[in-house]
Parts: sequence; structure tokens; C-alpha cells
Amino acid sequence: MQLLKNFSKEYRLFLAIITYFVVSHFEHTLVQTTAGNFIGFAVLFAAIIYVSMSVAHHAEMLAEKFGEPYGTLILTISAVVVEIVIIVIMMLHEHNPLLARDTIYAAIMLDINALLGLAAIIGGIKYGEQSYNVDSSNSYLSMLLVAIGIAMVIPHFIDAKHIDNYMMFNVVMFVLLYITFTRIQVASHRYFFEYKAEDDKVCEAEHCKTHEINGLYHGVNLVVAIIAIGVLSEVLAVFMGNTLEAYSLPLAIGAVGVAVISAAPELITAVRAALDNRMQTVVNIALGASLATILLTIPAVILVTRYMGMELELAITPVQGAMLGLTLLVSIVNFNDGETNVLEGFLHVILFVVFTFLLFM
Repeated sequence: MQLLKNFSKEYRLFLAIITYFVVSHFEHTLVQTTAGNFIGFAVLFAAIIYVSMSVAHHAEMLAEKFGEPYGTLILTISAVVVEIVIIVIMMLHEHNPLLARDTIYAAIMLDINALLGLAAIIGGIKYGEQSYNVDSSNSYLSMLLVAIGIAMVIPHFIDAKHIDNYMMFNVVMFVLLYITFTRIQVASHRYFFEYKAEDDKVCEAEHCKTHEINGLYHGVNLVVAIIAIGVLSEVLAVFMGNTLEAYSLPLAIGAVGVAVISAAPELITAVRAALDNRMQTVVNIALGASLATILLTIPAVILVTRYMGMELELAITPVQGAMLGLTLLVSIVNFNDGETNVLEGFLHVILFVVFTFLLFM
């Protein structure tokens, strides 16, 4: 009875269902005009972002129940699943081999520069400096350097006749890397990804309420919300493609839209964590999501495109390489002391502003 009562309050899910049926009903009318395409895109995009808040909520509840780093792991995997679903749907509609690459690039810019930068500014304004475990940032950044280099830089130097074999080799390597890193994160070196301040109070048995959180309920709703986002994205892809074509906008803008949708739950959670002085959670989310995007999304799109007989291009452009290099270099310098502040956040936000400006050039 209580479960039904709780489910009746899942307004975001109900709105997603209503939005889908309403927009689907008027889809053939809306796609006939530029204004109709824009309205359809705007409504669906807003609905997906709203449902993403449900993903963030249920992931946060699971994080509270299971603790770090499991909570962050649940959130980042959820976001990556959303990203994979939308990328595949968009690629099936647009048949553009660059979409996956541009989306992964945009996701990294969003996670590290926008999400982490904004959270550091918000937390810095409120607390001055916020502490985290420097071992976590070092681990994430070293993995990111290796993963980005292998998947998106080395292909420039591989002969065209060997590129397919190299991609399948990457699938195996990235799955092994992710399994190894996840085991380190949740088992052997779990303490790398945790931070406890000296004044943190130990939770007493009578005050702990994590056992009252229904993990199955929140887990099921998390999956349902992700499915809802995927269904809405199927219709969104049509309106997005038409809108970009009508306004003569580059497809890279669509890639950023996909990245924004997948990163929305993470951004919401990260801002809340920064306001609660939990910078370790922010670092785990921002860098962990970027790493998961590389290690999970790339193998997924390689396998899907191979199965569907579609072309795929993962090698980054010189501009993308320069922006990724700057982002990682600034991150290595900023995240080597175990504390964040407003200046560090501001530098990352500036990089994100530059990234946004370059989209239109």
C-alpha cells in the first residue's frame, strides 16, 4: 500500500508518459513546419530534463542507502546508459559517423568543465575551500589520459585497413579496464574515493535511517525513468534533426544536446553535493562520469555500429584535441592538492565557455 502511495507521487514519470502520447499524436502535423519542429523539440527536451531529475533523485536515494562510491557509480552508469541509448537512436536517424565522437567529447567538456567548475564555484562561494581525497582525482585523471589517448588519438595513426580490428581490440581493452577500475573503486582501494572530514560525526545505530530506504523501489524507478528518457528521445531525434537542418546549425549542437540530457542528473546531484560541502561526491561524479563515458559508451557504439553496418569515426579533430588537452592539463594542476576553490572552478567554466563558442565556428 505504501509503495502505491509513493509511486503515485512520481509526477515526473506521469508527465513523461503524457508528453509522449500528446507529442506523438501531433507529430505528423508539427514536423511540417519549422515552428512546429522547434516546439516539438523544446517540449520534448524540457520533458526529458524534467524526467532526468527523477533519475537524480532515485540515484541519490540509492547513494544514501549504499554509501560512496556505490552511489556515484549508480548515478554515472545510469547517465551513461541514457547517453548510449540516445546516441544510438540519433545515429539511426541521422546516419552520421561523427555523432558518437562529438557527443563523447561534449560529455567530457560538460562533466569536467561545466559540472565540476560550477560546483567548485558554488562550493567556494559558500565554504571558501572544499576538501576531497586527492587519490581519487589522480586515479581518474590518469585513467582518462590513457582512455582518451587510446580511443580518440591513436586512431589518427592507424592505417585505414586496420582500423576496424583496432576498434574491436578497444572494445575488449575498455571492458577489461572498466572491470579493473570498478573493482579498485569499490573493493581494494575504495578508500581512494572516500573523504571524511575530522568533524564528521559517526552515525549511531538509532539515528541511521538508511535501512528505511527501499532500494528495490528506487532501483526500479531509476530503470523506468531511464526507459522513459529513451522513449522520449526516439521522438526527439526527429524534431532535433529537422530543427538543426531548418536553422542550418551544425550536428555538433545536437551532440551537445545529447550530452546535456545525459549529464542533467549528474549536474543536479553535483550542485546539491557542493552546497552540502561534499566535494568528494562532486569529484567522483564529474571525473567518474567522464571515465565511464569513454570506457562504456565507446565499446557500446562500436558494437552497435558494427552490428548495424554503420560507419563510425572516433578520431578527434585538432580543435577537440586541443580543448581536451587543455582540460586535462588544467585538471591535473588544479586537482593535485585535495582542495577546490572559486578560482579553479572559474578556470574550468571559462574552458566550457570557449568550447561552446567554438561550436559555432
